[in-house]
Amino acid sequence: MQSKHNMAQRLRVQSQLVWELAADSGDQIPFRVIELLTAVQTHGSLLTAAKACDTSYRHAWGLVQQAQDALGVPLLEMARGKGARLTPLGEKLVWANRRIKARIGPLLETLASEIETELRHALQAVGAPLRLHASHGFAVEMLVRTLSAAGMAIDLKYRSSQDAVAALHAGECDLAGFHVPLGEFQRTIAASYAEHFDRHEQRVIHIVTRRQGLMVVRGNPRKIYEIADLGRPEVRFVNRQPGSGTRLLLDKLLQKAGVSPLQVHGYEQAELTHAAVAAFIASGMADVGLGIETAARRFDLDFLPLQTERYFFLVRRATLEHPALQTMIAALQSAEFRRDIGQLPGYDGAQSGAILSVDEAFPELAAP
Repeated sequence: MQSKHNMAQRLRVQSQLVWELAADSGDQIPFRVIELLTAVQTHGSLLTAAKACDTSYRHAWGLVQQAQDALGVPLLEMARGKGARLTPLGEKLVWANRRIKARIGPLLETLASEIETELRHALQAVGAPLRLHASHGFAVEMLVRTLSAAGMAIDLKYRSSQDAVAALHAGECDLAGFHVPLGEFQRTIAASYAEHFDRHEQRVIHIVTRRQGLMVVRGNPRKIYEIADLGRPEVRFVNRQPGSGTRLLLDKLLQKAGVSPLQVHGYEQAELTHAAVAAFIASGMADVGLGIETAARRFDLDFLPLQTERYFFLVRRATLEHPALQTMIAALQSAEFRRDIGQLPGYDGAQSGAILSVDEAFPELAAP
């Protein structure tokens, strides 16, 4: 029989987002249909999509037929010898799924992490989890997956950069993820976090360098090429939440371009992640947003780079000696992690795992 300790060490809480449609008739369109449509969009064939979803072609076609009958409109266009393609409604269902995942997925990850922590306590697990509060990003997702696979307990909360750094200062977490652009805005944005910095007791861990820019609809039909274009009345924008590093950057870019937030149609429309912004644009609900290149590429958007920024974890110097931190730093410095980071569009992991003092990371804030 397993001991409580062994059970707790192996305990993992995984969240899975499933949603369903209901026609006016009351017929349910199961999530399995959405999965099949997504696979058809990827592979261009219902037969290949069925194999990818681990089901038979006959069953897959039956599910699609039932959904089409319930909705009264086709979801697939089939042509002998030419595979299959989605109808406009089929495409909208796939985009809806991606948008739901982009918006709710990080919230579910945070909730799953909180529940896992409580269950481990109930099972009397030895050792507290590593508490990570961070703004959402693809490198953070990858790192958490890597550490979880290695058996490390992570208590993850996605929150804005400002909130994360403030939480570390208040002792509510062990690591705080935030990002600062290189170049002309580095000093002012770094200064916005400075009240929570302690140059003697804190250190900065370099996670990645990444590109921020304008994400626009494929083909850029609105001819959006620079920040000043956000002030045009016909351009619909989607923002990030107050306190996020991306919103801080946007405000600086708008100020430089002489554009008031009041001129930006959609400035108050906010999403919590880069992926959610990209999904919002891909759904046709906005023309442009500011975000990272990986999100744009994943939602088939065009990307106009504007800034390069560094993503950091802020940590107390004493915490660096903790075995869990040593494991994390080793993972960041590994060739495998840096290789995987390099495969994300716009990301660079060449300096991942480098440990800096606050003054080394932000010399412009050092006392004279």
